[in-house]
Amino acid sequence: MGGGFTWRDTPATKQIHHKDAKNTKIIQALCLCESSCLCLRDEKNVRKMKAVNIAMLGSGFVAEFYMQGLENVNGQRVLVNYSRTEERARNFARKWDIPEYGTDLKPIIRRADIDLYLIALPNEAHMPVSLALARARKHQVCTKPLARNRREAKQMLKAARQSGALHGYAETEVFAPAVVKAREVVERGGIGRVTWVRSRESHSGPHSAHFWDVKKTGGGALHDLGCHCIAAARYFYGKDDPAVEVLAWGATLAHGKKTKGEDNALLVMRFASGGIAHCELSWSTLGGLDLRNEVHGTEGSIFTDVTRQTPIFSFTTKPAGYVVEKADIDFGWTRPLPEEAFAYGYQAEMRHFVECVRGGKTPRETYEDGYIVNCILDAGYQSMRSRRWVRVNTR
Repeated sequence: MGGGFTWRDTPATKQIHHKDAKNTKIIQALCLCESSCLCLRDEKNVRKMKAVNIAMLGSGFVAEFYMQGLENVNGQRVLVNYSRTEERARNFARKWDIPEYGTDLKPIIRRADIDLYLIALPNEAHMPVSLALARARKHQVCTKPLARNRREAKQMLKAARQSGALHGYAETEVFAPAVVKAREVVERGGIGRVTWVRSRESHSGPHSAHFWDVKKTGGGALHDLGCHCIAAARYFYGKDDPAVEVLAWGATLAHGKKTKGEDNALLVMRFASGGIAHCELSWSTLGGLDLRNEVHGTEGSIFTDVTRQTPIFSFTTKPAGYVVEKADIDFGWTRPLPEEAFAYGYQAEMRHFVECVRGGKTPRETYEDGYIVNCILDAGYQSMRSRRWVRVNTR
């Protein structure tokens, strides 16, 4: 574990005591939180907090969101960025003020000052990188989906368990504030027994070229988006009520020139309790990310809508900048989403994993959860081919 903060009696320290807004970067370097935090009111909090040193493995879309989430997490610092190309590593490090960067993973894994490795790499890199970290007994967190298939995910889970180190599955959906609140209502009995979950994730297609190559990723829209909806359904039903059987459909309706994978899919899961979850996935829906859940029970219903019912509704005749993930236009009638990293769950999951490393606790989402999701996805693809219900094999 990395050491605690070093507090020196310097002009910088006095500026922190006086909450000097001109020294924001100095403040963040020491306490790594917002200027209104308690650390600035009482430096003893900073002295007591152990900094968690992080290696960010990746410099793309997910890594950007992880950095946004980490910006509001106390007591952490990203010391190094790894990317497969030097230009991307250099640019990413410069943008986020990361002290070091590199394209050789081996020396980064060998470092003794890194407490947590965040895997934010393309799907085909998850297993080899994870296995290398497990051999070195390093704490690791991997983005979704855990792997390209059940076989790879099982190897990752087994190696991580044998390493004795922490392993966390970074599934944002179950850390999103709206979804967490919905789960609280379920736990308190507000809607009775859960009987039906509907979860939808759709947009106009992947942002990076490699996502369209199903050999590299493991699948199309079902694989890319279905992992979120599967995790949401498991969260609402509870992990003690496993998905036992699935029925799936998928087809390439819009992007046949770009991919051999399905760009639209439906997945139905039957749980041990008899409850049903219905997942809708699409790479051909225009208008930006559509992220919704419905949870129906014997005594009521819950609805979440993160992207289509935002607190801002605007009409502009000229482009007005970034609106929301996967937005196709930035003018006309738009619904900008403030603080995406918070709304999607990136900030909450990063805080959770950092706190687990600092406190030596097991994350609430581990590689076991990622493995189960991959098992359900594999059963879905088997069902897609056979056009029959397929049992979920998690052995």
